[in-house]
Amino acid sequence: MPDLPTPQDASEAALFSECWDAVLAYADLCTSGSTAAAQLGREAFAHGIREARDADAGPVRASGRRPARLPRIPLLLTAVRTTAAAWEEAGQGHKLDPDLRLWLNSDKAARYTGPPLRRPLALRGLRDLQQADAELLWLAEVEALPLSLVARRLGLDPATADDELQQVRTLFRDRCHRNHLDTPMDARCRSYARLLDAVTRAPAADAPGDLSRHLATCVQCAEAAACLRLHGGGLPGALAGGVIGWGGLAYLERRRRAAEVRLGAGRPGRAELAAGEPEDGAQKARVARNGLLVAAVLVSVLALGVSMMPFGGSGDDLGARGDAGRQPVADPELSVPSVPSLPPATSKPAGKATENTGKSQKPGKPESSDRRTEPQGTSSPTDRAEDRESEDPTCRVEYDLVNQWPDGFQATVTVTTNESLDSWRVSWSFRDGQQVGQMWDASVSQNGSRVTATAADYNKSVQAGDDRAFGFLASWHGKNSPPYDFELNGQDCAKA
Repeated sequence: MPDLPTPQDASEAALFSECWDAVLAYADLCTSGSTAAAQLGREAFAHGIREARDADAGPVRASGRRPARLPRIPLLLTAVRTTAAAWEEAGQGHKLDPDLRLWLNSDKAARYTGPPLRRPLALRGLRDLQQADAELLWLAEVEALPLSLVARRLGLDPATADDELQQVRTLFRDRCHRNHLDTPMDARCRSYARLLDAVTRAPAADAPGDLSRHLATCVQCAEAAACLRLHGGGLPGALAGGVIGWGGLAYLERRRRAAEVRLGAGRPGRAELAAGEPEDGAQKARVARNGLLVAAVLVSVLALGVSMMPFGGSGDDLGARGDAGRQPVADPELSVPSVPSLPPATSKPAGKATENTGKSQKPGKPESSDRRTEPQGTSSPTDRAEDRESEDPTCRVEYDLVNQWPDGFQATVTVTTNESLDSWRVSWSFRDGQQVGQMWDASVSQNGSRVTATAADYNKSVQAGDDRAFGFLASWHGKNSPPYDFELNGQDCAKA
């Protein structure tokens, strides 16, 4: 396994740190374990850096420009994919993700190494940009870095960085449009090329019905539409999927979450919660336990008071026996809460009870054993409190709508469980007929409006208090209401 290359200067050392983080994130997606991920990442990083240095030291064209190549990070991510393909050919495919192995042996992977005019449109468009422009577009759109940080890294004026980015987006769109027209296509796709360009230029333009139906069946034109439509938030997915290939959308989601953590946008951890405010679930549990204690105290006082009252017989019985023959059950000076007298519990029919009224009990004979001195219903408040406690949700779910465009959207679901799980399955329902098309960090199945996400092999186990997140792409028409009725392994989840 090759060692990581040595940085040539301080600026390259800083770049290496950012690049290695990206390479390792994608290598982890491509492999079946952390050891294999580190090995794949190191090999790909060494090969990619060597390729980048060779390109920088290569001859310059007569126009003063170097041959077109990808920016540093997508170049290294491409090296991860090609190294994984080399592993598959060398008989080391068992170290790779099974889905990646299927993809590497399909026609989809062949597009990235086949004839240039057949390669993905985003890959060709990004390669055609100037090096600095391509770096700006990738860092801002895919790596999800703040524009001010990207500007400092590339030596741009932060005040004008947003205008620069808008210009680069327009340049990328123009390159993709030109490459789309140069791509070999059939007559039907060619007839829609101009219309596709016009529809994707206007933010509020709706695609005609025939064009929408064509995009639903033609992968090549749908790919072009994603690259040409700069509004709606679909550009990062088009770049990641078109340049990286397999796992591009999952990589995009990981980088977005990594950027949030670096910027302190993540949610507080358990240590912070211990020092500050308690979590909602813990607070509810404490309230329920306190309620149980209060109910238990009240029940004890009630039972004590009732046990001190004389039970059984009528007023005549008490008069016949007299006060002298009755032993006190408690200190007469003890103050007892006033409790209404309860009728004696008896198993005799009502008629017999009326017949025996007024008869004095024989001396020495104990009172009837069917009379219960313990008041009825003393366990009900506790049982009801326990039921309320058991109804507290054992999980919380957070639904985040990341991006949305006229006919689709990207979302992330984060589930936090209060119990340790060996595996997990999250289900929810859509209100408006949304259809999930692709999911990462989980496998998806959908039956009507009900969607189920099942854990992947690498993220099945969850410790109590931890969370699991997964993302997906879906389509919508007319309205895109948030989902509802979330469940974790069949148990209801509270929505954050």
